[in-house]
Amino acid sequence: MNPSKRRTVIAGNWKMNFTPAEATAFINAIKPMVAGKDNCDIIFCAPYVTIAAAQAAAEGSNIKIGAENVHFAEKGAYTGEVSAQMLTACGVEYVIIGHSERRQYFGETDETVNLRTKAALAAGMKVILCLGEVKEQRLSGITDEVVAMQTKLDLAGISAEDLKNVIIAYEPVWAIGTGMVATPQSAQDAAQAFREHLRATFNEHVAQAVRVLYGGSVSSKNAVELITEPDVDGFLIGGAALDVDELTRVCTLTLATTSSHK
Repeated sequence: MNPSKRRTVIAGNWKMNFTPAEATAFINAIKPMVAGKDNCDIIFCAPYVTIAAAQAAAEGSNIKIGAENVHFAEKGAYTGEVSAQMLTACGVEYVIIGHSERRQYFGETDETVNLRTKAALAAGMKVILCLGEVKEQRLSGITDEVVAMQTKLDLAGISAEDLKNVIIAYEPVWAIGTGMVATPQSAQDAAQAFREHLRATFNEHVAQAVRVLYGGSVSSKNAVELITEPDVDGFLIGGAALDVDELTRVCTLTLATTSSHK
């Protein structure tokens, strides 16, 4: 597949922010800013309690609403968890799985990330799968090895057909919320490492078709440099996804650059 055919993704991860009323106000404010930008997928992943309000506000627009996590069981004694079937029943199409904050604070492992990914795909959802190295691994020079192993473990037992519904988000853990940003070349190197593993495990078509996002202190100051890299197909955005003006700048710059370079 020609890399230029990969569709750009701009995904926002709201994390633990926005009440239903605040989510409605945000979506209503951002809708006119992204109207007509139909050459990319614009997704906001919201806390469970704000999903319905965000969906209602986004209705009729080019904005999709996703969830920030999903459990691997269909139902059962898992207090506080939400299943893929519950999300799809609410019309949720996308879900983030394996975010570093889930791994760091809530005990997520590559095994549970794999189980959640399988459950979401089986329910017909599209997965934004987060992978990336911590500071110590980066300083040790083993980023490529880490992301290759995460790719192998988190996608174990998942078919090439299923990968049509998987978006990989490379998030260097040391850059999230710190203001530190991976250089464009290091983001490209990590994205290329993902593709090399997909090529070895599946085939060239899969390696070129899967979209790879960068996540880690994305802003209007670095979006152009990052998106220019050939294997970076968009962003998973944290802090900037809470600011209408800044997110508008990121979207505008990103899409203008992809239109002219890719």
